[in-house]
Amino acid sequence: MIIDFQHHYTPPELIEDNGVTTRLNQNKDPIFRLSPLLADLPAHVRMMDQAGIDAAVLSCLQGCDQQNVATCRLINDRMQQAERDHPGRFIGLAHVPALDPQEGAAELKRCALELGFPGVVIASELQGQPLDAESLRPFWKTTADLGLYVFVHPLPQVIGWRHMDADDLGRMLGWEFSLMVATVRLINSGLLDELPTLRILVAHFAGGICRYLPRILGFQQREETGTASIARHNRQPRMTFDQYLNDRLFYDCAGWSGRTHAAERGAEWVHVGLTELPASRVVFATDYPQAVHCNNEVVAYVNALRTLGPEAQAVLDGANAEKLIPDLNDRLKAHSVSRAATDR
Repeated sequence: MIIDFQHHYTPPELIEDNGVTTRLNQNKDPIFRLSPLLADLPAHVRMMDQAGIDAAVLSCLQGCDQQNVATCRLINDRMQQAERDHPGRFIGLAHVPALDPQEGAAELKRCALELGFPGVVIASELQGQPLDAESLRPFWKTTADLGLYVFVHPLPQVIGWRHMDADDLGRMLGWEFSLMVATVRLINSGLLDELPTLRILVAHFAGGICRYLPRILGFQQREETGTASIARHNRQPRMTFDQYLNDRLFYDCAGWSGRTHAAERGAEWVHVGLTELPASRVVFATDYPQAVHCNNEVVAYVNALRTLGPEAQAVLDGANAEKLIPDLNDRLKAHSVSRAATDR
């Protein structure tokens, strides 16, 4: 059972068909690629069938940092429609105006109780605010109370550092940096201590954060680094920092990119990630269709992961997926029933 936890879908109403393949910000920096497949769910299903992917969790980039509740509702309704049109193949995530405590909570409850979504997606920062901002505390509490997991995706905008204005550095490195920053801030803020049932899934192995873990742990020693007397630089969670990485957060294995030798790059990315983080906290993801250009790349990626050994196989086999989507088997039965009816 293979579940793809990072599968992007954009409702047709939100697709700007202006012939531009890469969306730019006001400074002409690339933000993300506008794949023609984003709104083509039948093409998604064909790829999944070819690669042996049973189901995909859908998120929409335009909804990760969306503060217009009408747009959020449109995206969420289209996510549910995708589930209905393709039984057992897609699982929608909620998209909400997270900074609006009233509208955000109402839409979260609608998505959880009426639409049946198991989680919600947000960007690694919202409207320029970090994920540990006090204004987001109601959002985090509501998600925990509803039993939803939170998927943290790199922010659609690039890091605002002016030296990111060349070489596509915003997407190349800025996105991963934003995931690492969000992870460190969430842990040190005490949010995970306040909400012990909260489940957070961070994309791309949290930006490859464990490659910096020796440096992070060193700077967590506030007395040694000279920040013990500065309140905002002396935040400490209750447990050791690496305990949160290993026991509280979840990660997806997407994050590689490029057409040439895509499978090899993807397998190497996952191999390194699994030497740094417990396989029991990692779920499978492709970042389709943004990070890949043809179905064969996904097929090769899945096949390459199978060669990495039992830990990679554990990521593929769906056991970790059920930690985030407890009723996963019931959701997949819809596909079996639909397929049996078609065969008759």
